[in-house]
Amino acid sequence: MNAAADQIRSRATLVLGLLLVAYIFNYLDRQILGILAGPIIGELHLNDRQFGLLTGPPFAILYSLLGIPFAFLADRTSRSRVVAAAVAFWSAFTGLCGTATSFWQFFVFRMGVGIGEAGGVAPSYALIADYFEPRRRSRALAIFSLGVPIGLSLGTLLGAYIAHWISWRAAFYTMGIAGVILAPIMLLVVRDPTHHHAPDAAPLGQVFPMLAKKPVFWLMAFAASSSSLCGYGLATWTPSVLERSFGLGLLERGQFMASVVFLGGCSGVFAGGWLADRLGHADRGWYAKLPAIAWLITAPTFAAGLMSPNLWLAWPLLLIPNALNILWLGPVVTAVQHLVPRRMRSTASASFLLINNLIGLGVGPYLIGAISVALKQSYGTEALRYAAVACTSFYLLAAALMLLCVSRLRTNWVDDHSA
Repeated sequence: MNAAADQIRSRATLVLGLLLVAYIFNYLDRQILGILAGPIIGELHLNDRQFGLLTGPPFAILYSLLGIPFAFLADRTSRSRVVAAAVAFWSAFTGLCGTATSFWQFFVFRMGVGIGEAGGVAPSYALIADYFEPRRRSRALAIFSLGVPIGLSLGTLLGAYIAHWISWRAAFYTMGIAGVILAPIMLLVVRDPTHHHAPDAAPLGQVFPMLAKKPVFWLMAFAASSSSLCGYGLATWTPSVLERSFGLGLLERGQFMASVVFLGGCSGVFAGGWLADRLGHADRGWYAKLPAIAWLITAPTFAAGLMSPNLWLAWPLLLIPNALNILWLGPVVTAVQHLVPRRMRSTASASFLLINNLIGLGVGPYLIGAISVALKQSYGTEALRYAAVACTSFYLLAAALMLLCVSRLRTNWVDDHSA
């Protein structure tokens, strides 16, 4: 019995590890544009609004809208195979981004990245929920979510060094080829658990209506969206703030961003999952209270860091919000999984991600770029800094919405044994 249990746990750990690697590539390929903004804007002759448009909507619209049908396909067929195919597809288009010679070419290739990544995250959430029992699930999802800070920091650091040594185009080629190599490894090693029976998956038309009747789903989705609007926007534009307002070169920007995102993000994501499992077992409301508290601290510390007079003060101030702004990933993703029965989880996650990414990823990078262009005449090179600070107010909205979820989660939680 113990040997069998150990084997199951080892298998779950291996699957989680490979899904984490895939998620690292997901964010690495998604956010590498941020550190490469300077050379791309210069070579393709773009302004901040155009670059913000390139970074957000073309990716976000397809990523969000296609997430639901891909998740439905995963629930009905094989979650592991859908994830492997998605890795191959988005990686190929990441490599193609390095060949772009115009705004519109880049636009189309980014749409391809969005199509591929649409099939990666929601099925991965469901696989993890299948492999890990409820008492360990939030921590497992938090470990998976470490792909966000690791992917962001690696993309920033590797992108800066490859662009410095060779070119920004070579950075895209490198990331794309590495992801294509990963895909067959995923296909060979990651398997759906034996208790996952695809024909039992719920019809697509049943899942969203069930979620739509629950106010707690909408409150969590819009809270996370408000946070993601800031998170994606700041991840894209903070390297440029460091260039324009602090005078950092490409390698210095890469080192600065990689350090605050990696140290802050990893500690925040893991703390969120660990605390949610520890506190949420007794009171489901903690799955909402933890993110709300984190966002209330994130807003003023992010603004203070961006407005700091020097880097010595900016670094610790930016470290704090980079830990707290993504603490929500483990608790909220776990909570969404428990708004529906197990057979609906991929589609439920995709429905949540649809709203989160359409607003967060689709609006955040573009909004900061557009505000920067509008403020340029008044503030010159400091316009981007003020645009970024203005965006942090959405963290306060996120906190207010999430606090409204606390009591609702206690009454809407669906246990694993529910059909």
